[in-house]
Amino acid sequence: MTVSIHAIDPARPDFVGEVEGIDLRQSATSEEVKVIEAGMDRFAVLVFHDQRIDDAQQIAFSRNFGKLEQATYGSSAIPRRIIRFAIRTVRTNLKRLHQGPEQWRDSQKRRIAPEVEDISNLDSFNQVRGRTDPGRVGTLRNMLWHSDSSFKPTPAKYSLLHARIVPCSGGNTEFADMRAAYEALDDITKVDVQNLVCEHSQMYSYGVLGVTDFVDKQLAQSPSVQQRLVRRHPVTGRRSLFLSAHAGGIIGWPTPEARLLLRDLTEHATQRAFVHIHKWRPYDLVMWDNRVVMHRARRYNAAEVRELHRTTVADIAPTLQQEA
Repeated sequence: MTVSIHAIDPARPDFVGEVEGIDLRQSATSEEVKVIEAGMDRFAVLVFHDQRIDDAQQIAFSRNFGKLEQATYGSSAIPRRIIRFAIRTVRTNLKRLHQGPEQWRDSQKRRIAPEVEDISNLDSFNQVRGRTDPGRVGTLRNMLWHSDSSFKPTPAKYSLLHARIVPCSGGNTEFADMRAAYEALDDITKVDVQNLVCEHSQMYSYGVLGVTDFVDKQLAQSPSVQQRLVRRHPVTGRRSLFLSAHAGGIIGWPTPEARLLLRDLTEHATQRAFVHIHKWRPYDLVMWDNRVVMHRARRYNAAEVRELHRTTVADIAPTLQQEA
């Protein structure tokens, strides 16, 4: 079959495309990769339905588009309460190991490749995390509008998220077209924001959720990075806003004024006119361009399983270098 891509919403012919004619269990040909890259340049978000792939196949497909990031969940740059929880979990697992092989096999199920981010509400024994489980903060943080890895010096290019188990209702993912949001700004605002540089940090997005008990070592290992507020796409030339829940300051601006502007811009960029809602089906794979899209997960029944696996393609250079 020949790969084809069509707009999901004819009213927005350049935002969110549906891909047909490809089976991601098979190695993609160079021509298929070219079609998908062209589709990403145009639509920014691509949806592949009914892709019954495993992690290895997802990784192989993702590598067609660049170098993959290593998963960051559970890194040292996380709040102290989560580190304490992880230590308790390890101790519990060791105790369960002595109870028999069945518990040990269960713990292995959560071991996935380092290139794969575990976007789920499950603990190491495949049990749904309780509402007060400190490890659940990672899931909750995904519900903030953000761009993946904007807190890294070189942020993410593409993200590829594959649905393994989805709840009966809710748990959708929303995508905001930051190109359209920039183009809808008035001329004065465009001039005001054109050369601004923002500070991004995981510490800020954790702080938004009230997780603020950071220690000096964690802060040192996760310093803020600088990213341009307005970016230009290297192929299409379209400009877009580069916003994220990880953005907490603007170079040269007082913090209160910077955060007010960032909040105003985020409210503008996430109007319904700029947002597409993806309602997950099992085995959907959604691929998006973090350079021109923000996204967030939506609420769902906390007692149901929601398991998705994400691979992330790194960009080629920091945003300041790219613009130069």
